[in-house]
Amino acid sequence: MRTYLLCLTGLAFLLLAGCGSQPPAPAPTAAAKAAAPKPADETRRLAKTNLVDSQVVEKELLGKPFMPGGTLAHYKKGKVEYDVFVSQLASPTAAAVLLPDWRSALKDAKFEAAFGGYFGDDAGKPVFVFAKGAWIAGVAGLPEKAADLEARTLAAALN
Repeated sequence: MRTYLLCLTGLAFLLLAGCGSQPPAPAPTAAAKAAAPKPADETRRLAKTNLVDSQVVEKELLGKPFMPGGTLAHYKKGKVEYDVFVSQLASPTAAAVLLPDWRSALKDAKFEAAFGGYFGDDAGKPVFVFAKGAWIAGVAGLPEKAADLEARTLAAALN
């Protein structure tokens, strides 16, 4: 009987001790989280020849949820239209970490050893993507050889 009363007293003590505590703080809402800084307009790094338009995309560049924001430029040369994109990340490692995501996102992704990037199909559109330092960049809408030439020009401007 004494053990039973001792157990009941201990249980009552634990319950009362728990009643005085404050409820856990609610999880921070999206508005409370610090907003990521808006990406810089990097149009100055892009070729001006055949440039139609450029815009700063705040997040999910090229509609990819794994991509941060960046600059997207649209080009037209005769009947050929294509896009060039660049995004500067916090470090070269952060840029390199995105490449496997691109490999998974591209159909028939082919490793391009010269760039350390990938060329493949994204919803019927050819895409060539690579990392250079803290940059993730690429060309969408051109066949492989033409995309390679555009990518070389782009890579030279990313320093």
